[in-house]
Formats: sequence, C-alpha cells, structure tokens
Amino acid sequence: MKRIIIWSIAVVVIIGSFLTIIFASGGESATVDGSSKQIGKVDPNEWIKGNAESAVELVEYGDFQCPACASREVLIKGILGEFGGHIKFAYRHFPLRSIHGNADISAQAAEAAGVQGKFWEMHDKIFETQNEWKDLSVAEAQKLFEGFATDLGLDTVQFSSDITSSAVKSSVEEDYESGQEAQVDSTPSFFLNGAYIQPKSEEEFRSLIRKAINETTT
Repeated sequence: MKRIIIWSIAVVVIIGSFLTIIFASGGESATVDGSSKQIGKVDPNEWIKGNAESAVELVEYGDFQCPACASREVLIKGILGEFGGHIKFAYRHFPLRSIHGNADISAQAAEAAGVQGKFWEMHDKIFETQNEWKDLSVAEAQKLFEGFATDLGLDTVQFSSDITSSAVKSSVEEDYESGQEAQVDSTPSFFLNGAYIQPKSEEEFRSLIRKAINETTT
C-alpha cells in the first residue's frame, strides 16, 4: 500500500510538472507585473496566420529553443484551427540568449526562409526538430537548418547567405527590442489585443479568445 501511495504521488508530480511546462512561462521566470505589459497593433508586414483583416490580434513572443514554446505549438495550431477565421496571429522572436545558445541562429533560419516565402514552414520544422539541434554548436545547427532549407525546396545558396545577413539579424533584433519595450521576460509570452495574458489552462486560453471575438462582433 505504501508503494502504491508513493507511486501515486509521483504520478501527480509528473502530471503537474507537464502542465506547468505547457501553461507557464518556458524560459526565465517572470518578474514583471503582467498588468503593465502592453504592445501596439500588429504590423501588416509581420509573420501572420489566420485572418489578416481581423481586429482580434494574438501575438506570441517565442524562442525556438524554448521547450515550453515547442510544447505550446500543438495548442496554437488547435486555436488557429478553431478561430483562424476570426483572429490574426503573429509570431515574434524573443531569443533568450543568456540560456539558449542557438536561440538566435534558429530565429535567423526562420527569417531567412521567410525571405523566400517559407517562414511558417521553417518555423514548424525548427520546433518539430528542437531535440535534434538544441545541444549542437551554432555552426552545427546552422548546417542542419541549411539541410531543412533543401528539404523545403529553397534556394540554398541564398538561404546560406541570408541566415547570417545583417537584414535578417536586424529583423530578429527588432522583434526582441519590441518585446523588451513590452517588458517581456519569458517565453512563450502572449498578448491578446495588446494586453498581456497568462491563461492557466487551454480552456481559459480559448475563453479569452472567444470573449475578444464576441466583443468585436457585438
């Protein structure tokens, strides 16, 4: 009986830890009052999915090397599947450079693919393969991403040039600086219609979005 109790406690701890990864910040611990975090409107030139004309804007600040960001991808895809026709979703880079050595090069890989119209394809591929490159050197990770570019049918010569170009680095830095201005201090961080949100569950996340959609249609 004692063993059963111990194992039951262990299972609860494991499940609790998993939910924490999914619904808590995945990187550095939050230290800023969430009520003070605000961002402006999404620019039409940003990386957008869903309804680009929608007044309901969901923005994610993410880091490709962040485990919680990768875990949250399933949820985001589900939300877009349900609400994609009613919301505008934008992804912004927020590389946690102090703890993730490949945060920048992975963000640059997505941007370099975006130059050739394949940002989201590379975005998905990088998250799906996070365990393959997270512990590589920057040079090794870049080589792997160049292989992904080949798989996606990109011009690999251009991709290899773009991934370390000043233009691509500036795009990543612009997102990062906008996150700093909004007092983002962890990933993933979400903003709904400019306001920082911290949903404690998947259903709460969906409820917040439903409420925002209803407020724009009533």
